[in-house]
Amino acid sequence: MAMVQQAMQGYQYVFHELSDPRTKDWWLVSSPGTLLTILATYLYFCTKAGPRYMKDKKPYSLKGVVMVYNVFQIILSLFMSVIGFTFFLTESYKNKCYSVDYSENPRAMLWATGTWWFFFAKITELLDTVFFVLRKKDRQISFLHLYHHTVMPVIGWIGVKYAAGGQAIPEGCINAIIHVFMYTYYLISGLGPEYQKYLWWKKHLTSMQLIQFCIIVFLNVNSLSSSSCNYPKYLSIFVMMNCFAFFYMFGKFYYNSYMQGTKKHFVPICQKSQ
Repeated sequence: MAMVQQAMQGYQYVFHELSDPRTKDWWLVSSPGTLLTILATYLYFCTKAGPRYMKDKKPYSLKGVVMVYNVFQIILSLFMSVIGFTFFLTESYKNKCYSVDYSENPRAMLWATGTWWFFFAKITELLDTVFFVLRKKDRQISFLHLYHHTVMPVIGWIGVKYAAGGQAIPEGCINAIIHVFMYTYYLISGLGPEYQKYLWWKKHLTSMQLIQFCIIVFLNVNSLSSSSCNYPKYLSIFVMMNCFAFFYMFGKFYYNSYMQGTKKHFVPICQKSQ
């Protein structure tokens, strides 16, 4: 009984007392249970239930649905980019860090809202894999693809729950800008073969993604070295570890596709054919 009580007290401390008081009751944020349920359902459907359901069925076309989805993601990414640019224009980079303002003034709440929208975007992006399953594009559902789409909502949730603002805003802005180009690429590629000539910038999209990882690592290295930065150190380390993993993956793809000219052996997360 004492162990159960201690566990409950520990849960209360970690997920309530330590959390950002402004966001602790926000939708999808109050408890980790909701996110874990979503991710568990996502992984089960994409690896077990979905493929089993589609085994004896023809692929769904979903062309119209996917086009609407891509347009939605472009608009959502543009919205987050605007929040990010507003942050850059109004906040100062002090002591190698964008610290979190935990007050409830309107500007601080705008940044907190921006982190929630980033988290929400990562939830909606789980549909990428769902569409793959329904269209029987199983080749594109790799371990790295599933890892990416699982870990990003977790990072987003931690950001909203404990550090809603600060350095999370420029990092999210950079990612949102990349996603504007990514989903524009998907949208055009889904229009048909006659539009492939407009996708000459595919190579540059991969380059932009590699630059993104470098910038985010730079920001987190600086925040870790700053004694006055209140951005969570564990979150910086977690983000950096994922940047290193993805830099390796995309770097390998870039080298094989554009420098060595060899046939790629896997499809990275950004190069999904919609």
